[in-house]
Amino acid sequence: MSATNTQGIAVITGASTGIGAVYADRLARRGYDLLLVARNKSRLDTVAAKVTEDTGRTVEVLAADLTDPAQLATVQERLRTDASISLLVNNAGVASFSPLAQADQSHVDDQIALNVTSLTRLTTAVLAGFTQRGTGTLINVSSALAFNVLPVSAVYSGTKAYVVALTQALQQELADTDIRVQAVFPGAVRTEIWDGSGIEVSMLPQESVMSVDDAVDAALAGLDAGEPMTLLSLPDIADWNAFETARQAMIPNLSRSVPADRYRN
Repeated sequence: MSATNTQGIAVITGASTGIGAVYADRLARRGYDLLLVARNKSRLDTVAAKVTEDTGRTVEVLAADLTDPAQLATVQERLRTDASISLLVNNAGVASFSPLAQADQSHVDDQIALNVTSLTRLTTAVLAGFTQRGTGTLINVSSALAFNVLPVSAVYSGTKAYVVALTQALQQELADTDIRVQAVFPGAVRTEIWDGSGIEVSMLPQESVMSVDDAVDAALAGLDAGEPMTLLSLPDIADWNAFETARQAMIPNLSRSVPADRYRN
């Protein structure tokens, strides 16, 4: 696609490295201009310069700490008011692994602020414009640890499970529109999220660690296929379908006028 044509602006959070930086490259190659958001401006500038050199797309950077309410509000306002924005990748996230009783409270707070609060506020802001225009794409990056809950992942898994519930609710809410909503579930990906997390990526079985390029390419293949939930390394989608079918089968019995027989004398 010519650099003079555009799919609109794709906003990517956590875009200075890792998954976000690769999304920037791939979406620019698909014809999007970009707005890249992260705390580290120098790294953002480096990513932006390379993407522009490689693709010819227009790339803007917005340095913001999304755990800071004032800086978050600046990004929200841009998402709410810029009619050129056609896609948002909620990728920014942080991980900290330890038993909860031993957790650093600041690490707990940062995970909730970034993985839940900022994601929710940015989603709310961008959907204001998407619903007005009747179109748009929202990609929420969750994690395999939303399902594979570990003794040391209580807060991280909890925040990523929240992304599942939020995304599934939005998919129902927007089902009759042209707004696409996808949740992406990476397993272990070789990125800087592991640095200082309490788990070193080198400690993991290497057959369970995916490259960042493969992760993003698989996520976009899932988007192209219209998948609402993209589990990047799950070999057989029938396993997810069986899981979802079992969940749906429970729903009619989750709220009844009497307790289940096993709880009654």
